[in-house]
Amino acid sequence: MKDFNILFTSSGRRVSLLRHFREALQKLGLRGRLVSADLQKHAPASFVADDRELVPRVTDQAYVTALLEICRRRGSRLLVPLIDTELHLLAPHRKAFEDIGVTLLVSSEEVNHLSLDKRRTREFFIEAGVMTPEILDPAAILASQNPAYPYLLKPAQGSCSVGVTKIRDEKELRFFLDYVPDPIVQYLVQGEEYTLDILVDFEGNARCVVPRLRIETRAGEVSKGMTVKHPGIIAAGKKVAEALPGALGCITVQCFLTRSGDIVFIEINPRFGGGYPLSFAAGADFPKWIIQMVLGEVIDIKLDGWQDGLVMLRYDEGIFVDKKDII
Repeated sequence: MKDFNILFTSSGRRVSLLRHFREALQKLGLRGRLVSADLQKHAPASFVADDRELVPRVTDQAYVTALLEICRRRGSRLLVPLIDTELHLLAPHRKAFEDIGVTLLVSSEEVNHLSLDKRRTREFFIEAGVMTPEILDPAAILASQNPAYPYLLKPAQGSCSVGVTKIRDEKELRFFLDYVPDPIVQYLVQGEEYTLDILVDFEGNARCVVPRLRIETRAGEVSKGMTVKHPGIIAAGKKVAEALPGALGCITVQCFLTRSGDIVFIEINPRFGGGYPLSFAAGADFPKWIIQMVLGEVIDIKLDGWQDGLVMLRYDEGIFVDKKDII
């Protein structure tokens, strides 16, 4: 069997994820090299890969061509993109990668478009039959004699929690409507916030669902979290993932469990989330299962076959390199 080489794009700070894929290759007894492709020479994850490649910006017309060339040269079998902005760009080029023997771990164009736009995300949740916050008319709020502050304002096409703002009064609403690009306003959902790591196979089946309670976040990424084996959330997450038209790989879905017990969905990101290492530590070995899926192996995965109540407490760790490697 030829080496199972894997290309990670926009690898950035995803050091743990690359290490998990390396462990997966070792567990399966496969030879393979991890290749990191990034715009920056000083991306930390590139220094835990076996090979580093510099690529143009995702917005550059030459970006996809550059990735195809790297895959050919490096003999890649799998391409794993790691940021939102490249998912909708890569999705239309699945066949071009398949033609050179590369599995593109990217959901369909439709999934990526509806995930990118929060208005379309809400429409999908409604069609899927799950609860989701209403999108409100800011003018009606400003004209109301009894507005129900606080509200939540966010960009319709934002990511990584950039621009997400709690609105406490009329002054803040007027300011952030002008400040945040293409804003939407919703009721502020109160309750416990969860991120669900969901593994979807090539047939669209949700094989594993891990709800992670977000205890503390930093810069939009969970810094403290805990796995919670909540049957209702697991079932709802499976329902959402399998309703997505062409989901594939790791899908992260965010929801709230309200004080009244309602499960309210707010967001979909069809890629590995920053908090996935907690799910991995709990026994949800997505990297291993993805490699087995690509190899066509039949795998037995239990939907909730992972450790309940495992807590992740993150801290900063450094990678030290010589200046010649980043200049």
